[in-house]
Amino acid sequence: MQYEIRGGNLPVLICQLQPGEQMITERGSMCWMSPNMRMETRGTSIGKAFGRMFSGEAIFQNIYTAQGGPGMIAFASSFPGSIREIPIAPGQDFVVQKTGFLASEAGIEMSVFFQKRFGAGFFGGEGFIMQRLSGNGRAFIEIDGSAVEYNLAAGQEIVVDTGFLAAMSATCSLDIQKVPGVKNVLFGGEGLFNTIVRGPGHIILQTMPVSDVAKTLQPFIATNTQR
Repeated sequence: MQYEIRGGNLPVLICQLQPGEQMITERGSMCWMSPNMRMETRGTSIGKAFGRMFSGEAIFQNIYTAQGGPGMIAFASSFPGSIREIPIAPGQDFVVQKTGFLASEAGIEMSVFFQKRFGAGFFGGEGFIMQRLSGNGRAFIEIDGSAVEYNLAAGQEIVVDTGFLAAMSATCSLDIQKVPGVKNVLFGGEGLFNTIVRGPGHIILQTMPVSDVAKTLQPFIATNTQR
């Protein structure tokens, strides 16, 4: 499979497939394709379906296969930002925000990732549940805004504000830290908690989380509604 990412800040992933090659997506991300691409919708096992329903993810997957010759299919991002390729291999799983998965090759397995620390789940930015990508192949994720990437050594930490963590190696761990000082909490505007990401592993941060955009626009939406 060959691919290109076009569209600048409104990106689209365009994939060129050889006969028989497949791409997987979870929702209506497909925006155009060649006529010989066949779509098949598949469900998951009962256990996985329950976990995915609990996490707010789709229970079904759409699988697109190139038939009778080379095929082309494109997947558009749902929010202004960027698209990143994530290479997945045995022992090199990746964890992404639960709305981050866009599409992947057929060798990628998606499952629910539960935070080991209960507190990190409730206050760590992306909630108690994230998505784990495993298997062998290439996955593509959506980044809200621009992506900034770091490699963390074993034990190295970075403090991340809520929602800015887009993805991390499964070898990384999450914890929470209460913002110190009463004045900082009341007047700092940074919320009550920060997320602590600890290495070893690779992390991808995003500069414009959807949640922050929604909070910024909310006063204007409320004002217009009252008029």
